[in-house]
Amino acid sequence: MSYFVWGLRITLALLVLAFLHYTLPQYDTVRITGVYETRIDVGSNRLFWSRADTGFDTTQGTRDIFFIQTTRPNGKVMVYRNEDTGWGWPPYFKFDTANLQAQAADLVSTASDPQWVAVFHYGWRNELLSIFPHAISLKKVDGPDARTIPWISIVILL
Repeated sequence: MSYFVWGLRITLALLVLAFLHYTLPQYDTVRITGVYETRIDVGSNRLFWSRADTGFDTTQGTRDIFFIQTTRPNGKVMVYRNEDTGWGWPPYFKFDTANLQAQAADLVSTASDPQWVAVFHYGWRNELLSIFPHAISLKKVDGPDARTIPWISIVILL
């Protein structure tokens, strides 16, 4: 019986940690390689997208989503989605999607002349389920080894 109780406790702790890891913000230092907008129909992975009634008309069942394509200092690529979160969960109250997309387009750089950017985001990237981390803001940094401290996450955890 004690194995069952410990298994239940460990499972609950893992669920809480997974929830915190998904919703608490973090920084990635990247080089923006491109931006684009695409019309999508959110399907079975609807849990990982913003609410449908946040900032656009949903009468047709599809919506436009902005994406930011990046490359990490180690050469691996990462794609971030960029959409309004509105008043829903997580409570980032992001309403400046178009402005962030314009800022990202302005920061596009090449490998020969890189501009490094700290992307403030939450969420996970999963290619199999088409889940993308959600970009909240961008900040130019001096180089790929720039240190950014996630003060919001630290305060919430304390």
